[in-house]
Amino acid sequence: MSKPKFAMYWAAACGGCEIAVLNVHEGILDVDANFDVVFWPVAMDAKYKDVEAMPDKSITLTLFNGAIRNDENAHIAQMLRAKSQVLVAFGACACEGGIPGLGNLTTKQAILDTAFSTVSTDNPKELRPQTTFKMPEGAIHIPTMYETVKSLDQVVPVDYYMPGCPPESHQIAAVVGLVIKALKGEAQLPPAGAVIGASQSTVCDECKRARGEKTITAFTRMATFQPREDQCLLEQGILCSGMATRGGCDARCPTANMPCVGCYGPAPDVIDQGARMMSAVASVVDSKDPAEIDKIMEGVADPAGTFYRFSMPSSLMRHART
Repeated sequence: MSKPKFAMYWAAACGGCEIAVLNVHEGILDVDANFDVVFWPVAMDAKYKDVEAMPDKSITLTLFNGAIRNDENAHIAQMLRAKSQVLVAFGACACEGGIPGLGNLTTKQAILDTAFSTVSTDNPKELRPQTTFKMPEGAIHIPTMYETVKSLDQVVPVDYYMPGCPPESHQIAAVVGLVIKALKGEAQLPPAGAVIGASQSTVCDECKRARGEKTITAFTRMATFQPREDQCLLEQGILCSGMATRGGCDARCPTANMPCVGCYGPAPDVIDQGARMMSAVASVVDSKDPAEIDKIMEGVADPAGTFYRFSMPSSLMRHART
């Protein structure tokens, strides 16, 4: 009998999710031993036409990392959805839109102007990418950039969500191990739509820093302040998203004396991660004077990029008004 088939795809993302999979070390041998890897462009020579020719539902497990930024991303998402029994939104960009989703705060035209018409770009002819270009050998095509970034589930149905930027390697190994056991009839997969490779609590619940009463009179930035390593970062005036973020990372950033940036997505039962974070911050500002509150909040240099760093496309806003 042939082995179950495995696929992984890299859409609009940085590549960290691919590295995280390799970071399972010898666990990658379990993937090879239990799956026939049929599509993984970063690790093997694979052509879209080969996957298109496969029967529907013939791929057992697909890990799809990256947001949907262009029509190629969307096409491959639709193709892999049709060919896969289990499709996992793998990593923050696929689950929530991720860092690429911050592009939704502006327009496609503004992004292209910044990339091709600013002082750091040597482009005297003001050239722009063309979706179709005729060559002597024939016409070539490049992906068409969408006006906004979307999360994977805004394009195709998703079976499971595995958050993180990137997901923790030990969590990846645990999930792959669970799938292998399920294929052997030794375990059951969670209900469709479940968040896997994460916890049902928050990063704050996993953080070992001492917590007391939070009364913030000023916000500061890490570049100008060395926080104590034993006290809650938020209580020291460092914006930390742990209270609004799903756990599962073992609070790695606070443990390293850095604030949680929210990459594991909204905590359980939270609809809008940014809104929850803003509400939490408002509740700990120690003032009732509007002018003083405004001065305190001026310490938040980039509110949208702070509160919606990974979740803008999946938030209630989704994008800025244009």
